[in-house]
Amino acid sequence: MFGLLNINKPVGPTSHDIVSRVRKIVGRRKGKVGHAGTLDPFADGVLVVCVGPATRLADYVQQQTKGYRAVITLGAVSDTHDITGQITENPHAAPVNVDEIHSILKTFVGRIAQIPPAHSALHVDGKRAYDLARAGHEFDLPAREVNVYQVSLVEYDYPSLTINVSCGAGTYIRSLARDIGEKLGVGAYCSGLTRTSIGNFDISRAINLDNLNPAADLIDPIKALDALSEIKVDSDDANRLAMGKMVRLSTARQDAIPEVAVTDLSGRLIAIAELVDTPNGPTLKPSKVFVQPER
Repeated sequence: MFGLLNINKPVGPTSHDIVSRVRKIVGRRKGKVGHAGTLDPFADGVLVVCVGPATRLADYVQQQTKGYRAVITLGAVSDTHDITGQITENPHAAPVNVDEIHSILKTFVGRIAQIPPAHSALHVDGKRAYDLARAGHEFDLPAREVNVYQVSLVEYDYPSLTINVSCGAGTYIRSLARDIGEKLGVGAYCSGLTRTSIGNFDISRAINLDNLNPAADLIDPIKALDALSEIKVDSDDANRLAMGKMVRLSTARQDAIPEVAVTDLSGRLIAIAELVDTPNGPTLKPSKVFVQPER
């Protein structure tokens, strides 16, 4: 099997738990199974699961724009910045004016500096940050620049604030909730989180595990590569690429694109290739090959 599954992860299990269940449904003989972007156990929504050679496309899925709906509780903080941590109420907190909330949310749109949660999978001196945090070690994670494309208010009834977020890879919604609370002066943590989309993988088309039919629900792996241009080649060139050989294009390309998705005439994904200039003209140099050559 070679493709992607748009799974609607429920609250509770880890992303690894979902992968294990999919592996059992698909069958171990069908190849590797992995996910493209972790969802915390307290979160639900879109989890893209990669099957077979598509596990090598996980990074491309993870880099696509993500959509979230987050419920933020104001007037308290959490040591994990979410509902699973130790909650500390702010006795001095008071309801915030909705106009101030609108104003504060605007400040989080754009390329912003964000400090990741201590309870995260980032590495600190070769160890996972969450392992160090759970063991009581103190450490500082440096701020990172992330892209937040949109933050919009959905509903507000103090202390509950619901927002929609569109953001780039590496953005922590838990950190966003913490920072919103700090700017409002009352503290906050993320009490509910739904990932509504990753690129074109939308929650409206996500499949519950209990209803999963891999043969019917498997998505064409080319959908992981929406950010890349597509080049079609004939069967002979497809076979050359499958053998790891370079293929010269018959027509020149005017656009300076460093990487392309290569499909055969039927639309089957053959390879990801670099488009390089050679003395013989523009040439495809395969970097990842997904099919076996025909002998």
